[in-house]
Amino acid sequence: MTKPLAKINPLTEGPIARALFFFTLPILASNVLQSLNGSVNAIWVGHYLGEAALTATSNANTILFFLIALVFGVGMASAILIGQSVGARNLEQAKRVVGNGAAFFVVGSIAIASTGAIFTAPLLTFMQTPDDAMPFAIAYLRIIFAGIPFLFLYTFVMMVLRGAGDSKTPFWFLLFSVALDIVLNPLLIFGVGPLPRMGIAGSATATLIAQVASLVALLGYLHHRRHPLFLHADERRFLRPDRAILAALIKKGLPMGLQMIVLAGSSIVMISLVNRFGSQTTAAFGAAMQLWNYIMMPALAVGMAASAMAAQNVGAKRFDRVHRVAMTGVGFNLLMTGVLVVLIYLVNRGALGLFLPDEGAAIAIAQHINAIVVWSFMLIGIAMVLGGVVRATGAAVPPLVVLFLALFVIRIPFALLMADRWHADAVWWSFPLGAGAAALFMWLYYRHGSWQRAHMLEPRTATASAE
Repeated sequence: MTKPLAKINPLTEGPIARALFFFTLPILASNVLQSLNGSVNAIWVGHYLGEAALTATSNANTILFFLIALVFGVGMASAILIGQSVGARNLEQAKRVVGNGAAFFVVGSIAIASTGAIFTAPLLTFMQTPDDAMPFAIAYLRIIFAGIPFLFLYTFVMMVLRGAGDSKTPFWFLLFSVALDIVLNPLLIFGVGPLPRMGIAGSATATLIAQVASLVALLGYLHHRRHPLFLHADERRFLRPDRAILAALIKKGLPMGLQMIVLAGSSIVMISLVNRFGSQTTAAFGAAMQLWNYIMMPALAVGMAASAMAAQNVGAKRFDRVHRVAMTGVGFNLLMTGVLVVLIYLVNRGALGLFLPDEGAAIAIAQHINAIVVWSFMLIGIAMVLGGVVRATGAAVPPLVVLFLALFVIRIPFALLMADRWHADAVWWSFPLGAGAAALFMWLYYRHGSWQRAHMLEPRTATASAE
């Protein structure tokens, strides 16, 4: 019996608040899963293979973050363009984006993996990886590089599904991947039964196996369900390079990917500033950041969901709904992030005690940091949601400019200028100052900017693709 054709979930109809809420939840759960997966893997490596091995994974993951940033923006651009195409009921164009995006990811990931495998040791040396961690890092990173084509393609497929209005399917297959990774990590690290003892290479191999298995299962599921955006053998024409689509994905995707680079660069500068005030302060800051990662998750999830939902409505030329998506997203961010902020203030010391000893100066410093900084994540969330909606039209550069101004023109200079007078407090107060600036600038652009006239594809190209 033939499986019925799966339907694309339209986000251009029905109650906005309900659709956005239920679209956000699987994305939020996915973010939590990925963080927990990283934490569990770090526990196995750190506790049983030692500090040098944990240092190695940290250095390797830093390199991986920058590599992902190079292509992440193209994935975001693909999801937005697919969303616009779905909203415009232009399935032909959506499939063309899928084909060109998939080809770009496959070719790009193979090039990155090959280059990375060759230059693994020089890259780690350039990062001044400690000598005792170098053998671990080389063994770990070479396997990670081997898995990059699968990781990138897996990420791309998940973004395609979200662009088409489906956030549940990516969540279920990510859950499968994370569960398999967590189970395989100790088995391959220590060697159980017929499995060899691989040490740190076992941790990387577990991640590789989990990603490959989940990708194959996801593609098999989409084929079985006859998903409208799954490219079958008789649709190879959609893989042929489309100059206009590729140009749009790169032109719009590059600024989106650069936002990750700007964030990473800002984090490096801020940590170097904190290091000036001693190891206790650095430890306190590190513990606070562990909590901040989770506080940020609702804003990240709502921003991604609002962007996908807005993209479909942009394609349908329903700008009345786009504005309601933006305001609803801001409201959800304030509510969800606000709940976490209040929770942290109520259990500040207890939460920090998960990462710091109860005695000593670090936990008191961390409490002080949270008292100043935590509330500002609601402001960051406003900027994220509005930035996601703005990007949904194709206005990719303004959110990047806003982020750069907030971090490198306001936050970091303030911390540097006031450090002699306010000491470490200058760093802590720079966070709400930068967050407020980002929210204000993004709101001003949202209200008065030209983002509604932006486009992913040139109008004539879009028309031609529909014919």
